[in-house]
Amino acid sequence: MIRSATRSDVPTILGFIHALAEYEKAPDEVKASEADLELHLFGPEPAAHALIAEDDAGTPVGFAVWYTTFSTWLAKPGIHLEDLFVSPAARGGGHGKALLVRLAQIAVERGYGRVEWNVLDWNEPSIKFYLALGAEPQHEWDKYRLTGEPLQRLGTA
Repeated sequence: MIRSATRSDVPTILGFIHALAEYEKAPDEVKASEADLELHLFGPEPAAHALIAEDDAGTPVGFAVWYTTFSTWLAKPGIHLEDLFVSPAARGGGHGKALLVRLAQIAVERGYGRVEWNVLDWNEPSIKFYLALGAEPQHEWDKYRLTGEPLQRLGTA
């Protein structure tokens, strides 16, 4: 079962974020707190949305965090999938696909033009999974990030 996350899911979401960071070999990079997640997922101006995947017993086994983007070329909104994670014990049970199906449904229901995400180049199991769903890699684009001190410097110029 896939459902929209609620405020009461914040501790679970933070747990999934930490588990994802462990999987991606970056456990010390998580700076998120429950208060930050509650504010930005459920506050007065949510910056993102979350879905929860549950097993047959109603236990959360995975999550997806996404936000709306906009394509000027399509003149349509889209969905950027920030994180998708399924607990190792629940992998292979269709939860990851169900999360992506729900995101695709949201995009179609709302008339959005795309669903997109990033994947680490070494994450072969995920890459194979995404390709099997019909996703296409976008090799012509390089990702850039402005964060930390350079962001502060530019933002206060």
